[in-house]
Amino acid sequence: MKSVRRTLLALLAIAVLVAAAGALYVRHWLAQPLAIGSEPAIVDVQPGQTLTAVSRQLAARGLLTHPRLLALYGRFIGADSRLHAGEFSIKPGTSPRGLLQALVSGAVVQHSVTVVEGWTFRELRKALAAAPTLEHMTRGMRDDAVMRALGEEGKPPEGLFFPDTYLFAKGTRDIDLLRQSRARMRKELAAAWATRHENLPLKDEYEALVLASIIERETGHPDERARIAGVFIERLRLGMRLQTDPTVIYGLGEKFDGNLRRADLERDGPYNTYTRAGLPPTPIALPGAASLRAAVQPDERGELFFVATGEGDGGHAFSKTLAEHEAAVRRYLVRYRQQHSKGR
Repeated sequence: MKSVRRTLLALLAIAVLVAAAGALYVRHWLAQPLAIGSEPAIVDVQPGQTLTAVSRQLAARGLLTHPRLLALYGRFIGADSRLHAGEFSIKPGTSPRGLLQALVSGAVVQHSVTVVEGWTFRELRKALAAAPTLEHMTRGMRDDAVMRALGEEGKPPEGLFFPDTYLFAKGTRDIDLLRQSRARMRKELAAAWATRHENLPLKDEYEALVLASIIERETGHPDERARIAGVFIERLRLGMRLQTDPTVIYGLGEKFDGNLRRADLERDGPYNTYTRAGLPPTPIALPGAASLRAAVQPDERGELFFVATGEGDGGHAFSKTLAEHEAAVRRYLVRYRQQHSKGR
């Protein structure tokens, strides 16, 4: 009987030693760096994917030893039920324990797409279509179908989306990014409209948006936007035609070949501000925050005209009278001819 007891005690001691050794090994293994190398490794966890599948995936890439051990440990601490889908950037030196912490943190890799101020809605859609990590729900959809999907059926999309750099996780739907950009424009436009000057010849926020889009296309100089807005506001007050080239170019659409001709300025159309008074029916581009502010906070100096200086900096000369404007045009033409004669 004593011998049996001694045997059982010996077996128990061995089991305890084995368990302790195993626990020490697991603890040591969990703290050892993964075989990542010198650059971060991207771990892509699919929606609904199990920790066992992720572990096998990492082992197949040579990043992880003992994938079953990671899965068992993850189940033990409850990490297997808290995995987030998405891409994770795992830095060199990260341990299996650190890997699990990353996968349950939700800190997925952020991709970006930049929507440039002054772009048209067509250019915005082209940028989204070229983003490989977006889920392209709107591919092949007409613009009116896109607006219907956004819950704004019947609205022309031009100008309704705010230009900015947007961050997103892989697999984000393009329609959701459009929804975010649309909400941002509502917020920015409302904020600008709330600070508008009194007695502007603008009926509502939408007319301010239309004017802001023209300002956006007329100049890239931050210090000129409000002054250009002042010219347009003065013309609207007096009932003068805006006579701005960007609206005509927008109306030409894909027919525009880079050369705006006199015939184009004389051909009537809804966007031809040389033949029609007032604002065009819709925005012509995506205006940024500075142009929105300029449209409702114009720098009014009684000026009615502006023309490029021709000095190569994109600046403009402003005039109050037609005579002053014609003199500024002549100066511009002289500089233009001088610059082009040097290039021959």
